[in-house]
Amino acid sequence: MPTEPSDPVGPAVRSSHTNLALLALAIGGFAIGTTEFVTMGLLPEVADGVGISIPTAGHVVSAYAAGVVVGAPVLATLGSKMPRKRLLLWLMGGFAVANGLSALASSYGLLMGARFLSGLPHGAYFGVGSLVAASLVPAHRRTWAVSMMITGLTVANIVGVPLTTRLGQSYGWQWPYAAVSVLAAVTVLAVWRWVPFCPPDGGATMRSEFSALRRPQVWFALAIGTVGFGGMFATFSYIAPTMTELGGFSKGAIPLILAVYGVGMTAGAVASGPVSKLGLLRGICVLMWTIAVMLALFGPAVHQAKWLAIVAVFMLGLLPSALVPMLQTRLMDVAHEGQSLAAALNHSTLNLANALGAWLGSIVLSAGLGYEWPSRVGAILAVLGVGIALASGLAQRRTTRRSRGDVSSAVATA
Repeated sequence: MPTEPSDPVGPAVRSSHTNLALLALAIGGFAIGTTEFVTMGLLPEVADGVGISIPTAGHVVSAYAAGVVVGAPVLATLGSKMPRKRLLLWLMGGFAVANGLSALASSYGLLMGARFLSGLPHGAYFGVGSLVAASLVPAHRRTWAVSMMITGLTVANIVGVPLTTRLGQSYGWQWPYAAVSVLAAVTVLAVWRWVPFCPPDGGATMRSEFSALRRPQVWFALAIGTVGFGGMFATFSYIAPTMTELGGFSKGAIPLILAVYGVGMTAGAVASGPVSKLGLLRGICVLMWTIAVMLALFGPAVHQAKWLAIVAVFMLGLLPSALVPMLQTRLMDVAHEGQSLAAALNHSTLNLANALGAWLGSIVLSAGLGYEWPSRVGAILAVLGVGIALASGLAQRRTTRRSRGDVSSAVATA
């Protein structure tokens, strides 16, 4: 694999409360992770509540993902000249309002609209927050700092998602969204108190941000996230009915299963730093291959025995989560002057994968195939992700060789 680029992510920020600043960012990740994943655990309740089928309820997941896809590039670009701390405060404030509207939605149409609005700040928050986190630490600790912020999202799946799933099962599916709205308000206070002033990139303009899209390696990284993670979401979007119908678990066991998934996600985020020492592209390729194998075995494992189902859910959380900080760092490295847009687009593409996976899963289920089929579709998508990662490495190697040849020619001419 070629040598990884190491462009800066912006001006370094001095803070006497680095850990508290990372905690504040992680609280926002916790709120986002809770609202993003709790819907999967409550699909039957949501379907009953607004009078739709479970496959149709999967479109509520896609609506949130579509909001992320649209909001990430638009809000990150429009906010590129705004101080990063102020932008984070506005994004979390809007997120609080949109989740409050989700809690008040009384029909399928209103819920779809509210979930779309809830997704708008998601990608921009994680993108800008990742840049802030990376600026708080020395260069060699960037992936660690980004993973610490993303840990908020993973811990949400240990604590936030199971608790709000139980809340929704007991008192109504609307209450989890109300709880997330409160968490978002807490995030606003924490960011205001602990995150230091973060100036915008002085050279950032809409033109410079969009210049990142002229770089092939940016598109390779985005494609890996879209296709590769589509497989995970094709499986996890229907985790509740898969566990009850295919695995034979009771409805009451779903919060525990979601907590196991969250433990896997957290372990994956922590493991991301050590795995990245292989080199970002090499580590991405290894993880994508492993994800493909895991998804191919997921359905048979769930059907075979309950303990295998638990192991499969843990691995479903661990492997993709280890990949997220690596893709985030990879994008920040190859985007050059388009840092904010590229960092936000990582989460935009991950949620495009969310929408793609939920949609493909609904197709096979609506066709009458069993709950073992979404993970089979996911395995195919993960293999495609491996191919894209390999193509990215080959393209970068050719570019590096060409650059070295140009330098050698210039030296010889001189």
